[in-house]
Amino acid sequence: EVQLVESGGGLVQPGGSLRLSCAASGSIFSVYAMTWVRQPPGRGLEWVTAINSGGGSTKYVDSVKGRITISRDNAKNTLYLQMNNLKPEDTTVYCCASYYNSSWTGGMGYWGKGTLVTVSS
Repeated sequence: EVQLVESGGGLVQPGGSLRLSCAASGSIFSVYAMTWVRQPPGRGLEWVTAINSGGGSTKYVDSVKGRITISRDNAKNTLYLQMNNLKPEDTTVYCCASYYNSSWTGGMGYWGKGTLVTVSS
């Protein structure tokens, strides 16, 4: 199994940027595909982006393409989410999660507790 801890959330003005981090421990991070998920106010749980175990393949929900980039550093057991041109509607808790294997096929196995992003003037 793998334990996940998010960090990097906080207050930012509209148009600003944040980089979220997800630190993994308890297992071999490099064998897992990873994802970021969020729940915007008044909406259901939203899948945002995913990356395969080696970092060579990524995918994004259409609504965030061009503003969000997922990446990973397997040597540091860390997943990242670079968020640019943030909007008030991006305000919510962001969670990282692992899939059960090296690709994003199949379900998600482990979840972090989340980090809060607040976009406001």
